[in-house]
Amino acid sequence: MQKPPENRIDIRYAQEIIKALRDIEHELGSESDGCVIIRGNDEKSWCTGLDLDEVEANPHANVDGFFPLLATLLDYPFPIIALIPGHIFDGACPFALSHDYRIMNSKRGFFSMPTVNLGLHFPGIGFLPRLKLRPQIARKMLLEAHRWTGKEALADGIVDEIAEPDKMLDVALKKAKEIQGRAKMGVYSLLENELWGEASEAFRKISYVHGKLTNTPPKAKI
Repeated sequence: MQKPPENRIDIRYAQEIIKALRDIEHELGSESDGCVIIRGNDEKSWCTGLDLDEVEANPHANVDGFFPLLATLLDYPFPIIALIPGHIFDGACPFALSHDYRIMNSKRGFFSMPTVNLGLHFPGIGFLPRLKLRPQIARKMLLEAHRWTGKEALADGIVDEIAEPDKMLDVALKKAKEIQGRAKMGVYSLLENELWGEASEAFRKISYVHGKLTNTPPKAKI
């Protein structure tokens, strides 16, 4: 991901990521071995959430960009690894949780979803924390805006592995080689939807829907 300064997600960027994923899917073909690694371009931030200025100016920004991106990730036919060298804040948390695996920097970076402090809400915001994390951890994430280090995130099951900054890519590639064969039978996305279908259905339902507002404008800015 290379969208300075913090890889914040707007419509164009979300659609670029979706296009890249579809290009990979087309290149590999169905029922092939494959795995995708989505990595940050520096050690400061993996992603710091949504472009709130765009959201404020365009009430349909998320339905054209963010929600379709989450739905694409949750329904993807190949495993996806988030390689997280730096901070994850706000909407980047459901973005990261929509990946199958997460590998975080053991030395720097925080994982935090301060939506309760920003007065921010969108339908389905709690689905992925609730489905993928223990109830107490989901509560800390969504209702308490807790800030985890990499080591703490590993202990609480938010990330799957942590690694030294210069070893992160090697760890991700090793993991990718272990799991890439799981896609070759053509049922990976079907099984994903058995696990996380409640979330993917919610995001699909509000993607590209312009008939009603689907998010509450934030009452604070970061």
